[in-house]
Amino acid sequence: MKREIRFGVIGAGYMGKTYAIALNGVSTVFSLPAKAVPEMIATTSAAAAASKAEALGFRRSTGDWRRLVTDADVDVVGICSPTFLHKEMALAAIAAGKHVQCEKPLSLSARDANEMALAAERAGVKTLVGFNYAKNPATQLAKQMIEGGEIGEIVHFRGTHNEDYLMDPSIPMSWRLKKEFASQAGALADLASHIINLAHYLCGPVAEVIGESQTVYPQRPGAGGRPEAVENDDQTNFLLKFESGVLGAIEASRIAAGRKMGLTYEVIGTKGSLYFDQERLAELRFYSAADPSNRRGYRTLLIGPEHPDYGAFCVGAGHGFGYNDMIVVEMKDMIEGVSSGKALWPSFRDATHTALVVDAVLLSQRERRWARIRELAEGLPQ
Repeated sequence: MKREIRFGVIGAGYMGKTYAIALNGVSTVFSLPAKAVPEMIATTSAAAAASKAEALGFRRSTGDWRRLVTDADVDVVGICSPTFLHKEMALAAIAAGKHVQCEKPLSLSARDANEMALAAERAGVKTLVGFNYAKNPATQLAKQMIEGGEIGEIVHFRGTHNEDYLMDPSIPMSWRLKKEFASQAGALADLASHIINLAHYLCGPVAEVIGESQTVYPQRPGAGGRPEAVENDDQTNFLLKFESGVLGAIEASRIAAGRKMGLTYEVIGTKGSLYFDQERLAELRFYSAADPSNRRGYRTLLIGPEHPDYGAFCVGAGHGFGYNDMIVVEMKDMIEGVSSGKALWPSFRDATHTALVVDAVLLSQRERRWARIRELAEGLPQ
């Protein structure tokens, strides 16, 4: 067994920095079978990469991501680039025998995601996708409670992922608003994919969907201030039916004034309910119908050391849990997966299901009908 797992990270922006923070801290937080090593970082130029390597604690750097994915001293490739680059980078890393940790959305389409998943499965490498909100101890607790029957049989799921980072129409055009770089699904892929993946994690696979999306600001300032067309949605709403028969609803927006991290979910069962709000990410709300009638109401469960992964960070309940902490848990899972063969969630295969749901919502919008996940999945190579 390797004593070190050496990571190469492509990209040094927002997510690249979170990976660096996690890699530099995970072996301090957790007792692991191997030590995480920030081995190499790649950006678009050698000079920028060298500067970032020094700032973020990587041993080496390169201005060419292809050198990183083929480097003999890199075990895991972390992909923190824009979505349209994920497929090429991941396939190259897999071909080089590397394990891959990739940011979400996994790809521009379910077909591409499936190709990536097949390549990884055939190569026998581990994969992990950055739907990091499942790593929150509150959500891990929710899954334990659901599986333990504490809320009975699930009868409904409701989820949101609303933010306001594009609420101002004067915010300039970016790659996220172009089909070529971010797909036809805007808020649907960038934000709703998070809650779709959580719905899958908590309630099982999705069977069919029907929905609608809307571009509220069809133009934004481009080069020289000239208006450019926005090519994907600002907000989306859809109904879904799980393979279990459970019904649900999801909404997502990138123009929801006042919402900074409005990711919420409510799982309603025959014996109780669970409610979570990412803006209060160290709390889980629990309602139990078993309580006396004069004591019924949602109670707040403060996350503490008795809950999954929290105790490695802090010995006191209610002291909080942060975004970067969830990335640390991701890195812990990746190291355990590579070292011991532990199954990882969400893998490229799990993220392919998320992509199929996104594509099914797009199909539903085009054809004004319920769209089945199976009808899209059956058209993919197996």
